[in-house]
Amino acid sequence: MVIIINSSHLYSDIRSYIIEDLEDPSSSVMISGSFNPSLLKIIQDATTGSPLPTSSFASENDTQCGEQILNYGHIEKLVIGAILSLITLLTIAGNCLVVISVCFVKKLRQPSNYLIVSLALADLSVAIAVMPFVSVTDLIGGKWIFGHVFCNVFIAMDVMCCTASIMTLCVISIDRYLGITRPLTYPVRQNGKCMAKMILCVWLLSASITLPPLFGWAQNVNDDKVCLISQDFGYTIYSTAVAFYIPMSVMLFMYYRIFKAAKRSAAKHKFAGFPRSEESEGMIAANGVVKIHKESEECTNLSKLLKNDRKNISIFKREQKAATTLGIIVGAFTICWLPFFILSTARPFICGTECSCIPLWMERTFLWLGYANSLINPFIYAFFNRDLRTTYRNLLQCRYRNINRKLSAAGMHEALKLAERRDHTLKNCSQEDLLQEQFISRLRS
Repeated sequence: MVIIINSSHLYSDIRSYIIEDLEDPSSSVMISGSFNPSLLKIIQDATTGSPLPTSSFASENDTQCGEQILNYGHIEKLVIGAILSLITLLTIAGNCLVVISVCFVKKLRQPSNYLIVSLALADLSVAIAVMPFVSVTDLIGGKWIFGHVFCNVFIAMDVMCCTASIMTLCVISIDRYLGITRPLTYPVRQNGKCMAKMILCVWLLSASITLPPLFGWAQNVNDDKVCLISQDFGYTIYSTAVAFYIPMSVMLFMYYRIFKAAKRSAAKHKFAGFPRSEESEGMIAANGVVKIHKESEECTNLSKLLKNDRKNISIFKREQKAATTLGIIVGAFTICWLPFFILSTARPFICGTECSCIPLWMERTFLWLGYANSLINPFIYAFFNRDLRTTYRNLLQCRYRNINRKLSAAGMHEALKLAERRDHTLKNCSQEDLLQEQFISRLRS
């Protein structure tokens, strides 16, 4: 390239020399008989005044950043298009169900569910504003065809929506932790205004990551074939830390605290005789009177637990459910996004700030694995929330009427079942106490 740029005079002399030789018939025969046809074509182009190609040493499938454009066959394009379209459509459908359920079902319109709506809107934005353009780009082998201006808009939308989804998951984990550890004071503060402020802060912080490339701090990599987020070292560390590493650390810490609270609560609700070990059962069986007294103590403890500690049992169940739900959410989030952000963080240090040297198929695989988190979020919450699950089923079956009444009836039915189970346990304990008293009186007589 240096020779081509700095030797215009040399090129003009060679061109004039070639033209003079081509005018001689004998020299023309010599050129056509001794030169390579491709070289002859270049010489003939030079005689017509065409400039010498300056990019003849670069491969046609390579961009200025060195990324290779992938060439797919028809079957490969069909399979890839079907998979990416299915992911996009399922993401749109699942998150639309969440938004419709919370907005139109009265029982679900609670401040704690506002965060779930914000998460669904962020994931829905990813599916509508980001996934289609990535799908088209992947189907044509990775070449960006939507222009220089829209490249910056697309990167801003991609970063903001994905970051909002991740940070909303982080805020949800904090909300669940405070609801478990402060059951008396936190619900009072958990009103609509507080949730709206938290959601606004999430989206503003997400937007702050997209602003630097738009205002000149770090320019995005954008040529005729590549649209890549800025590879500036400082911006890469800032964006990945705020968008992923800090939220992931907070989520892991919240899960650890909730898990410890659930473990403490489980240890507190283990009372004497439940469960009995086989060794203690053998010792008790050797003496009938000791066995009767032991069972009487167990039944008494159970009666006290059911009568006086109903609130503690409710808190214990809520802690267990929160620990399980948050554990699955954190696990799915980490599996989906960790490979992509490790690659994004390491890429500038491996390839430099001007381009990406990572194989395109690897980048796209990790990117779509991260997008899959927007697909599975609605189904995770529906799996652990009976009201959401019931609403989904009614909406999918086009049973729009009386959804609120059905949810209330289902809640009352569940409460009645728990009450009947508790009464049945207390009744059995009372009968066992009566039989034990009769047996003891017989032994004494």
